Amino acid sequence: MDTLAAIKNIKILTSEAIVLLKQLIETQSFSREEDDTALLIEAFFKRKNIPFQRKKNNIWAYNLHFDASRPTLLLNSHHDTVKPNKSWTLDPFEALVQDQKMFGLGSNDAGGCLVSLIATFCYFYDRADLAYNIVIAATAEEEVSGKEGLEIVVPELPEISFAIVGEPTDMQLAVAEKGLLVLDCTAKGKSGHAAREEGDNAIYKALKDISWITRYQFPKVSPTLGPVKMSVTIINAGTQHNVVPDVCTFTIDVRATDQYTLEEIIDVIQEHVESEVNARSIRLRPSSIPMEHPIVQAGLRMGRSAYGSPTTSDQALLDCPSLKMGPGHSGRSHSADEFIYLWEIEEGIVQYIAMLEEVLKL
Repeated sequence: MDTLAAIKNIKILTSEAIVLLKQLIETQSFSREEDDTALLIEAFFKRKNIPFQRKKNNIWAYNLHFDASRPTLLLNSHHDTVKPNKSWTLDPFEALVQDQKMFGLGSNDAGGCLVSLIATFCYFYDRADLAYNIVIAATAEEEVSGKEGLEIVVPELPEISFAIVGEPTDMQLAVAEKGLLVLDCTAKGKSGHAAREEGDNAIYKALKDISWITRYQFPKVSPTLGPVKMSVTIINAGTQHNVVPDVCTFTIDVRATDQYTLEEIIDVIQEHVESEVNARSIRLRPSSIPMEHPIVQAGLRMGRSAYGSPTTSDQALLDCPSLKMGPGHSGRSHSADEFIYLWEIEEGIVQYIAMLEEVLKL
């Protein structure tokens, strides 16, 4: 494809991506309720004559010249959204365009990323000169870390060599991402009457453990993600004012780095606290991609910066090297009157294509 034809193709794909984003915004797709947006993505691929597969509310497709002897690249983002908060002043389900901004629920997180990746996939779809296969996966339940999203798609795919996960990063390179570990802890005491010297107050036991959590620093610090971070976010105890509580529960939000396994973090915490410690899940592990990986180097040559992301995404469910990158700004995610600039979508498509042109060529 010559340069002028390539530019014209990108302009058409960008226009189509913006139309698709508008449709996605105007179709409710709360986590675990994404059936209608899955149908929209199906319809998009049908219009493009691109075969696709579906499992639950997840849609994926392969490039036309798929070759099992070649490695495979995964392009992934999600089409579910959070529920709008009460601070919205606009209709969250109206794709309103003003001042080159498209407002609407999911516009920034992660509709803009998803349609940009779909456009990128379409750009490469019928190319026969690629060193990699490409699979695009539009997945569900990301916002609730659900088990019927990307997690059930990955076993259906060939082995993935590396992945790009679309999340709003201003198209900067999130080369590492913290994992998430949620721990439910229970301090046990003995009930008694508050007016007498009775009982063994479970709140005091929990406070002792919480005090350790606020002071402790894991010694190994990640060069890209920094230290492991622990925050107590929920605490519950007591039944009435005059009864010494025999149970106090509290929850720890742990943001893990690549310096420790989740199991190691649990062992350290359990060793130092008296409370019982139970992990809700060990699925959401830290993830990263080497700085020397060709896709990272391609981004750096384009003037983009590399950083470690403190937030968790579906990247945590992938065992392969993965780069988190996409149009839009993380600070707009889950906010009232969420928006993405239209130019961010075109810029995202152009950058995705430019980076992949360097990596995918034979």
